[in-house]
Amino acid sequence: MTGGVTSSLGKGIISASLGKLLKSRNYSVTIQKLDPYINVDPGTMNPYEHGECYVTEDGAETDLDLGHYERFLNEHTSSENNVTTGSIYQKVINKERRGDYLGKTVQIIPHITDEIKKRIQLLSSKKNYDFIITEIGGTVGDIESLPYIEAVRQLKRELKEKCIFIHLTLVPYLSAAGELKTKPTQHSVKLLLESGIQPDILVCRTEKELSEKLKNKISLFCNVDIDSVIQSIDAESIYKVPILMKEEKLDLVVLKKLNVSHNNKINLVEWTNFLYKLENPKNNIKIALVGKYVQLTDSYKSIIEAITHASTHFEVNVDLKLINSEEILENNLCEKFNNVQGIIVAPGFGERGIEGKILSVHYCRKNNIPFFGICLGMQCAVIEYMRNVLGKKGASTSEIDKTTSIPVIDLMHNQKQIKEKGGSMRLGSYECKLIENTIVSSSYNKKIINERHRHRYEFNNNFRELFFSKDMIMSGYNPKNNLVEIIELKNHPWFVGVQFHPEYKSTVQNPHPLFISFINSIIKNYEK
Repeated sequence: MTGGVTSSLGKGIISASLGKLLKSRNYSVTIQKLDPYINVDPGTMNPYEHGECYVTEDGAETDLDLGHYERFLNEHTSSENNVTTGSIYQKVINKERRGDYLGKTVQIIPHITDEIKKRIQLLSSKKNYDFIITEIGGTVGDIESLPYIEAVRQLKRELKEKCIFIHLTLVPYLSAAGELKTKPTQHSVKLLLESGIQPDILVCRTEKELSEKLKNKISLFCNVDIDSVIQSIDAESIYKVPILMKEEKLDLVVLKKLNVSHNNKINLVEWTNFLYKLENPKNNIKIALVGKYVQLTDSYKSIIEAITHASTHFEVNVDLKLINSEEILENNLCEKFNNVQGIIVAPGFGERGIEGKILSVHYCRKNNIPFFGICLGMQCAVIEYMRNVLGKKGASTSEIDKTTSIPVIDLMHNQKQIKEKGGSMRLGSYECKLIENTIVSSSYNKKIINERHRHRYEFNNNFRELFFSKDMIMSGYNPKNNLVEIIELKNHPWFVGVQFHPEYKSTVQNPHPLFISFINSIIKNYEK
């Protein structure tokens, strides 16, 4: 899957939609993302650069498209589903340093392209998938993408009829001319042809319907079969795209091109039921999401989608208000949270905006508003309670205040000697034991859970006896190292802070139980 004309056309959504359709025909499918940037992974990137950093079960920090893959396929991905130029070059250079190339000159071709081909096919060595969808990030013509384009050109020669190319392109509507223009698509395909790749299928993003005349024109000039020119019209929800692609018969065209039998009937009953509820809500609720990257909604993509999954379960629409935590002050709390029925305090790193998050927690606690703190949001709840209930005004996190005498959030002892960024982080899935008769135990209906983490600082166990002495309780902990994972406030409609990231595991088919519980509490609290 390649993209042309412009970035952000939705290769990830089209890939995930195709995967969903094939899986709904009872084929086994996985999807991988090849990212052309030189960073080894997006773990140290600012969310404004690349959206959220998505974490897999095995602790890989990956592109946010892997979140789409999991949400659509309801399957876990891993570090092997995301490849970056940085990781490719790192692997090749390490081999060169070890002498693996026996003194040969190391070049883009064949050494870099061979490593790319190896990584593309690695997934098939782990499991016998029927289909592997490989999305190449960026846009055709980018210098960064050239090694990937060359690698898949070579792969087509090796795999022959087992490999096809899908190209996602743009057919823009020019309002001044009052018509759709195919020239950008033609130029995009021309660039691919210059690289030795003839696309088998064209998926055309458009805001207006493509006429048969336009499809014929694209087919003629791009040398693609007429039934392989697929319209991808703008949709109100990403969850409608699989249905639109089914109507366009994208999956059937793919099966035909690959000479794969398609006697299996497609089953999208569960998906269409979800979509009906999503498009026909019975009620509305208003939730505030407090964070410091709210100018780019992709920074909190998994949280926003997890809210959608849970609210659709209850057939309610969420009016989501994104609030910049830097703008929250004591004198504007009522204005910022006017008519808000639930508040989520988002994850994050660094000092900027943290006091606004702490004020948001205080507002929830004092006004009996359902509160959900995720990662740093949980840590802010700990600091707020220490300061305003237990009277420890100097309480803080050593991430922000290195000199605080009350570091209620701190690095563990064995982390303090690690200097490399990311080296001291807890990444991936960890076990958590739940305490009985708590909100979280009733939400999960389990005693032991596994959730994904991405953080460096922890609740400081030196303050455990003091902190859990009144209305605040520990409702979940890591049984291996005794770290606090979940806190709850008694005598409150719903007040939960979690050290992990539950949003990563929420899917259309399985909305996350904590988001279900949170939305349910808002509905019940509002009814009261």
